[in-house]
Amino acid sequence: MERLDWLAVVRHGLSTGNVTAQEAEAGGAEMIEIPERDADVPLSDTGREQAEAVGRFLREQRPDLAVVSPYLRTRQTAEIALAGSGVPVVVDERLRDRELGVLDLLTARGVEARLPDEARRRARLGKFYYRPPGGESWADVLLRLRALLREVREDHPGGRVVLFAHEATVLMVRYLTEGLLEQELMELAHRTAIANCSVSSWRLDGDRLVPELFNAVEHLEREDAEPTRQEDVNAEPV
Repeated sequence: MERLDWLAVVRHGLSTGNVTAQEAEAGGAEMIEIPERDADVPLSDTGREQAEAVGRFLREQRPDLAVVSPYLRTRQTAEIALAGSGVPVVVDERLRDRELGVLDLLTARGVEARLPDEARRRARLGKFYYRPPGGESWADVLLRLRALLREVREDHPGGRVVLFAHEATVLMVRYLTEGLLEQELMELAHRTAIANCSVSSWRLDGDRLVPELFNAVEHLEREDAEPTRQEDVNAEPV
């Protein structure tokens, strides 16, 4: 089987939607008031600065291909981070964020208040297999990510590839790359908040990719910072 030499996934920078969602959750609101559709939510000014910091990090890593979610916030992150680098960019809809269906724009409180039956069904089935009406389960997203990564490996053997995607994608790429179990993935999701413009990466060791970085953010703090190795990261609770 063909292998990549290096694989990384970057969560998009802080978006205007992230800011609004954080305020809604903190304020106890039931709805997140975002005027755009999810695919059209842009980066905030802070998100643009974060993307520039990712660009400084990636210049040292020298990726030879970037695969990007079609959502505006991820495309903007990639455009800023890779400006002037000459790295080819491929936009692939399989990297889009998880579709939430009837849960879209509801806070945790909103789901409990407005869709109690769905809240109970989600609790019974668990995050991995629960599919909201009109939306996707984590398992659904994994199917498209699995196909994408297979194609990337086959088309770019020995390549150094960076993905620009979304919060849950980072966790799911780790699940696929490291061969985790459902329980391990869900425990990881419960205790880890994937930071905006964090970097997670894996490098080839023998015939497999091994963890290098996970949810690393030091490049956002200062330009000359050394990224934290996976074993040094203290995951923050969601």
